[in-house]
Amino acid sequence: MTIRICVAGATGWTGSAVVRGVLNSDAFTLTGTVAQATAGRDIGQVLGLGENAGVVVSSSVAEALEVKTDVLVDYTTTATVKDHVLYAIERGIAVVVGTSGLTAQDYDDIEKAAESNGVGVVVGGNFSITATLMQRLALETARNVPQFEVLDYAWAEKEDVPSGTGRELAEKLGDVQQPKQVRSMDSLHGPIEARGATINGVQVHSVRLPGYTLRCGAVFGLEGERLEIFHEAGPSAAPYVAGTLLAAKKAMQVKGLVRGLDALLFK
Repeated sequence: MTIRICVAGATGWTGSAVVRGVLNSDAFTLTGTVAQATAGRDIGQVLGLGENAGVVVSSSVAEALEVKTDVLVDYTTTATVKDHVLYAIERGIAVVVGTSGLTAQDYDDIEKAAESNGVGVVVGGNFSITATLMQRLALETARNVPQFEVLDYAWAEKEDVPSGTGRELAEKLGDVQQPKQVRSMDSLHGPIEARGATINGVQVHSVRLPGYTLRCGAVFGLEGERLEIFHEAGPSAAPYVAGTLLAAKKAMQVKGLVRGLDALLFK
């Protein structure tokens, strides 16, 4: 039996690539799509596939999930994603979240709801396999190098800072160990913001400029040497499809909240 997938944010950069991936896979069936601007049209025509896919775009997640669904994949916006996730959980539907911007409180609320309803939720700052490997290598390095910071680059219009990749990386690095600060923040001269934001004890610097798609990683320093571990993505959303669909399969097998594709790849 195939896994029935609904994609929210189905006409967006990543969401549209995921829709194509689902349609081209024998392991999944597309049961619903959500995109307000194109509601009422067949998703195949909306995405220019040349033929109808047999799935009409819905204006809301509630409408789309009226059709029997196993997993909701969300690539929408920071303002809507939490409501979508909680709505699906309440109906016993597993969720994969690729939308960034969720806060620590959001994660707590989602985790409690997922556990109480016995539903699996997989949240990833980046579902690229190579980005996941970048994070894995950075975490291993942080166990041996006590000084490090996160750098996060994206296009000028990106709304969230840092990116989901950058936030997740900082949070996990800080869990490995709190980086050594040679000079305390309160002893600095000048605007303290120049040192970036502090996330779980890790300094994070977000650059937003034309010419970047996504680039994120960590810089580690020791006396007389430096190591940089980065992942860089091009203009295609294809790298995120395989990881998203893997997460959709795994979401059916877990209960509660799983944060990061690495938690599924490395056990």
